[in-house]
Amino acid sequence: MKIVIAVIKPDRLEAVKQELYKVDVNLITVSEVLGHGRQMGVTEVYRGVKEMGNLLRKIQLFIAVNDSYLEQTIQAIIRGAKTGEIGDGKIFVLPLDECVRIRTEERGGIAIG
Repeated sequence: MKIVIAVIKPDRLEAVKQELYKVDVNLITVSEVLGHGRQMGVTEVYRGVKEMGNLLRKIQLFIAVNDSYLEQTIQAIIRGAKTGEIGDGKIFVLPLDECVRIRTEERGGIAIG
């Protein structure tokens, strides 16, 4: 089992969700977050001095998947999020030691669905 964490542009959320649905990945958690990568947020030049602006608004997805769904989940996120521009985001994959469905107390991969 793995947990996939993706940080994407807010305007790409619907496209990413649609791509995930196409590969039968329906269980996602979405959070609004702030951050920046290499673009270092928004910069402005004021009176000849470069100043850092605010952090950029991003969307963070948490997706628990069984190992057999990992690669298709990653590819679906890429298809939905990629614009080819700086700031498209990142995907992180971490091991998931345990998953428990609270309602039925099922554990492991069966609890993910």
